[in-house]
Parts: sequence; structure tokens; C-alpha cells
Amino acid sequence: MRAIWTGELSFGLVNVPVKVYSAIESHDAKSHQVDAKDGVRIRYKRVREGTDDEVEFANIANAYESDEGDTVVLSKEDVKSMPVEKHREISVTEFVPREDVDPIMFDKPYYLEPSSKSPKAYVLLRQALQETERLAICTFTLRNRTRLCALRVVGNVMVLQTLLWPDEIRTPDFPALTEDVKIRPQELAMAASLIDSMATDFDPDQYEDDYQVQLRQLIAAKASGGEAFPEAPEEESEDDEVADLLAALKASVKNREAQASTKATAKSGDEQKPARSRKRAG
Repeated sequence: MRAIWTGELSFGLVNVPVKVYSAIESHDAKSHQVDAKDGVRIRYKRVREGTDDEVEFANIANAYESDEGDTVVLSKEDVKSMPVEKHREISVTEFVPREDVDPIMFDKPYYLEPSSKSPKAYVLLRQALQETERLAICTFTLRNRTRLCALRVVGNVMVLQTLLWPDEIRTPDFPALTEDVKIRPQELAMAASLIDSMATDFDPDQYEDDYQVQLRQLIAAKASGGEAFPEAPEEESEDDEVADLLAALKASVKNREAQASTKATAKSGDEQKPARSRKRAG
């Protein structure tokens, strides 16, 4: 991995030299745009408005509108002159209970690596966060933006989770949620029963990105001239059987119980199978 930011994590009078790494990477199949008629690749050019004159990326600046409505052009050098751009520090401002930060605010995660000769201060803060069960709220500047962050621990590494600013989170305004909906006790009980039947420890490794899997199957099939997904016969609808909410919940619970029974039977059968003896050669 390549560090994208280097500086110090500060809390109180303690400074911890760190390197910041992106904690995520895309697993999407790579693609580029082409002309659908013949597959020739599409290229984009940055040109001056009203002409076909191409402008080099190094010569491009950003234009902003002032409060008075004037257009103000800022070069990369202008932006770098701001004090916040020169401030190489992740500043811890407070420590809050984990439940105080709603997951809706979570944006991108970054790993923090200790970059000093001794990682003692890093390990100390990591253990303190674990034992107090708190998040460290921080601010720092990355890629032309001041970021609000939550510092937390994942395994043995500290993770800087950038947070959305409050004004970036839209307020839900759905008329249906203001209606007075009556829930029958038996519906609530059956919903709780369904939740109990599906309750387990979260294991993300059991899931996969079906879209990307099927996209790669489609790419391979098209490349070989085959068919990736032959038409399957449509299954009969069960709409009549689960016409109302309570019936749907009951059917779901019954289905989960059947699945659990099948898995248990299969597991028991595997455990009872005798090990095959191997013949010695010669």
C-alpha cells in the first residue's frame, strides 16, 4: 500500500507521527467507453469553450463565484497558500461514546500506521480507545477538504473514518411515515420470531457481489461467443399463499425452519461418513 498522507495525530500535548492509507479498494471489473457501432474507444479532451483548442491539465484552474457574484479564478498555488493546506495534523477535539455517532454519517475509512521509531504512543491511544469504548472525533485536511472524522479501532489498527458533515445528510420527508399505522400484536410477535430465526453473528465473507460475478460471467461468455444466462422457466408465484402481511411472516418463519433443518441434516450426515482408506502404492 502507498501512503496518501503523512503527518501527526495530536491529542492533548501528545503527538503521534502517522501515515494514512486508504482502507478500501474497488473490486469492480474495469471498463472504458467505446462507440457502440464498432468498439472504437472514446476519448475526452479538455477544450476552451467556443473553440477546439485543447488545454493542458497543468494549466487548468478552478473558478468560484464570490458573494457579490463575481467570478474568481484560483490557481493550485493559490489554494496551497491557505494555512489549512500547510497544517499536517490530525487534531483530536473530543472523545465520545461509540453510540453517539450514527452510522449514517460514516463515509470512507483510512488506516493509520505509526511512523515513528517507537509505536508506544500509537499503541497507548489504541488501547485507551478500546478500554473506554469511545471514538476520538478529529479534523484534518485531505485533498482540498477539511474532514470530520471518527478515530476507532479495528483489530490492532486505528482507523480514521471520515464523517459526512451534518448539512450533507438529507432530511427524510416521506408523507407515508407520518400516517398512524396499526400493528397487530400477532404481527409484531411473528416479525420478532422471524428475526430470531435469522439471528446470527455477522460474517461478511459469506456474501459476494452478485452483480460483479455475473458481469464477469457475461464478459467471458461474450468473449467466447457463448451464452452466459440461458432463459430459465418462470417459477409459479406464491402471491395467493402470502396475500397478507401475517401470512407472509408465517411463511417466512416456516421457510427458515425448513432451511435450518436441511442444513442440520446435511451436517449430521457429513459427520457420520466414514473416512475413505487410501491404498498404498506398490
